[in-house]
Amino acid sequence: MAESWSSSGIDVHLDWRPESGRTGLATAIRAAIREGRWQAGAAVPSTRALAQDLGVARGTVTRVYADLAAEGYLRTAQGAPTRVATAGALPASAPRPVPRDPAPRWDLRPGRPNLSAFPRSAWLAATRRALHRAPMTAFDYTAESGAAELRETLAAYLARSRGVIADPARILVCSGFSHAIAILARVLHTRGADEIAFENPSLHIYRNIAAANGPRVTGVPVDDHGIMVSSLDSPAVVVTPAHQYPLGVTLAPGRRAELTRWAEETGAVVIEDDYDGEFRFDHQQVGALQALAPERVVYVGTTSKTLAPSLRLGWMVLPRFLVEPVRAAMAASGARPALLDQLALAELIESGAYDQHIRRCRIEYRSRRDRLLAALPDSVLPQGISAGLHLVLQFPGEVPREMEVLAACRRRAIGLEGLSGHWIGEPQREGLIVGYGAAAKHAFGGATQALREAIFEVT
Repeated sequence: MAESWSSSGIDVHLDWRPESGRTGLATAIRAAIREGRWQAGAAVPSTRALAQDLGVARGTVTRVYADLAAEGYLRTAQGAPTRVATAGALPASAPRPVPRDPAPRWDLRPGRPNLSAFPRSAWLAATRRALHRAPMTAFDYTAESGAAELRETLAAYLARSRGVIADPARILVCSGFSHAIAILARVLHTRGADEIAFENPSLHIYRNIAAANGPRVTGVPVDDHGIMVSSLDSPAVVVTPAHQYPLGVTLAPGRRAELTRWAEETGAVVIEDDYDGEFRFDHQQVGALQALAPERVVYVGTTSKTLAPSLRLGWMVLPRFLVEPVRAAMAASGARPALLDQLALAELIESGAYDQHIRRCRIEYRSRRDRLLAALPDSVLPQGISAGLHLVLQFPGEVPREMEVLAACRRRAIGLEGLSGHWIGEPQREGLIVGYGAAAKHAFGGATQALREAIFEVT
């Protein structure tokens, strides 16, 4: 049976049988290099260290290294450590590492907040308070519904800031919208919903997650007033009513009433993704759809846009008939956010620091959106309301094509997305989805200038 060996000094692992001797050791090292566990250009253990860890003669390791150097797997130099050969120098039989897409120099990718604005001091203070106040029992296995402190805080916060009708018993804490849609799709499919509708266009990642959990996915058209309710014929639908993603329109008042009336009459479930409802710049914020039909609408919110995606903190406000089925499904999944992060978020909201942070971000993002619009050439048609962290750019006429603009952006290391990939079926419109939240504050001006140059190149 192969054993896994770790060398002192430099941590390495080899699948090697001691009885296989020198030949087996050489084979194990070749495999480690081919599979990328010993990375190109990295230093390898000294002959003395590896021999000591493996329990073999130093001369055995020295001869193996010499053989592999002759084959092109290793590179030796007088007075320097032996290293794995660089990717270009590896023998033909050794597969080259697959290059990763580099992070863009100019980050205009949508759906990302400004991570440099994360309120580190406030979060640290909230964490300290949470640790100080938490009883010992808080660190036991946590309840599937989430920390009671956070659910109580969220009930008050959501009622105040988004008009959500909720009590703590109807709130379940989850690990972001991906987790929520997976659990909801599974529960609804178990209860007989064989289909779930999404706005067309919408984010394909969530459609894929829903489909992977049972229901088939269908699309419903969106116009300037939001989802076309008259086209709905599914037992469940996912909507982004405050700020449709990606087109950026708001569900009109008449459509909101029509959608909730349809859900109540048909018994359908509406899943409201309120992904950036806190960031409305032009008018008073639109309240949550959930308030119109709290027994038919599942409200989902997260901290991914307000704080940071990596926190994986979200919440569902559920109709009463779904609370227990969803809680049981979450228990079966075993996934839930870290307890300390839940308590820290509750402290952050209770202290008022969360509201202060959102207000600062709202001012910054509004300024960025205005600066981006001012930098764009007249040939570009921006779409969507003044809200959120992204806008859609379209080009009149048949040229330039979306792929031509994206290619010009790639040449300048600009990260953004095309509209075409968000449609269900054939793309109905082309355009760019530009995020103005992700770039660091000092880099935003350079990012908008690079985008302007890319557009001028092809128009």
